[in-house]
Amino acid sequence: MKLILLSLAVLSAMAVSGCKPSGSGSGKKKVVFVSNGVDPFWTNAAAGVRDAGPKFDVDAETIMPTEGVADQKRIIEDLLTKGVDGISVSPIDPANQNDILNTAAGRTKLITNDSDAPTSNRLVYIGMDNYKAGRMTGELVREALPQGGAVMIFIGRMEQDNAKTRRQGTIDGILGRPEDPTRFDPAGTIIEEAGFKIMGTLTDNFDRGKTKANVEDTLSKYPDIAGMVGLFGYNPPIIIEVLAQAGKLGKVKVIGFDENEATLAGIQKGTVHGTVVQNPYMYGYKSVEVLSELIKGNTSVIPANKMIDIPARQIRKDNVDTFWAELKKTLGTAK
Repeated sequence: MKLILLSLAVLSAMAVSGCKPSGSGSGKKKVVFVSNGVDPFWTNAAAGVRDAGPKFDVDAETIMPTEGVADQKRIIEDLLTKGVDGISVSPIDPANQNDILNTAAGRTKLITNDSDAPTSNRLVYIGMDNYKAGRMTGELVREALPQGGAVMIFIGRMEQDNAKTRRQGTIDGILGRPEDPTRFDPAGTIIEEAGFKIMGTLTDNFDRGKTKANVEDTLSKYPDIAGMVGLFGYNPPIIIEVLAQAGKLGKVKVIGFDENEATLAGIQKGTVHGTVVQNPYMYGYKSVEVLSELIKGNTSVIPANKMIDIPARQIRKDNVDTFWAELKKTLGTAK
């Protein structure tokens, strides 16, 4: 069965269950992995949660908010009411979620994944360095456009810690700037340096229709656009779709993020230059492992810097087949 079929099936089940986690009737400790939305990316993370539960002898569950930050807050409050033993969450708007995160940290073992909330009382962050991963994306843009050109960046939202740093890393990587994770270029500013002209950053708040409209508007407003960069997993497939409909697929360079099937297929076909992938499966798996140890009182699993790094990887045509085969094997979908 193809990955997309598995993704749709699991996502459908998640949507039906909503934020009503089943309680543990086994007497095992209960840990819950809370994503920041619904996406095949999180289906891969859920597979890691599923596999880690029996391994570490805990009742592990994944919940995907369907209605943004308010829904995520409600889910966390519900879990605290139910008395779960540990929560791993990817905060949607960490700067404005400190209250609920700190409340959770005071009542259960709280860790973050994918997107951090560094000013909260979370115990540890599991994920990659998004600034460095962004720079890796910028390197792919430079490879795809060695002569430079006009580039537009697409992303879900800017409130998330991972979105901010990933985007800035991408910009700095494209322009060949020295590393500086504290730098911030306003989203609406046109940046012209080093032969590149970054036309801006367009957000969609996880609305796929808005993503499509953003890409279409870019093609209309900037007919000489040379490259498009999609920094959330669902962005590149929509970019591919719109470019194909406009007869510009292969003419406008596409650089992606994450391992959506359409993105990987585009790399195989040569219509996508490359993508930077995370390891959401391990985000889920490691979250369960770490929470199970923290529940036992083993704090040695927390590094001094309070970050467990799951490195990102660049995927190009020369390694996409191997990566995809590995991914299918991990998810149990290899034929």
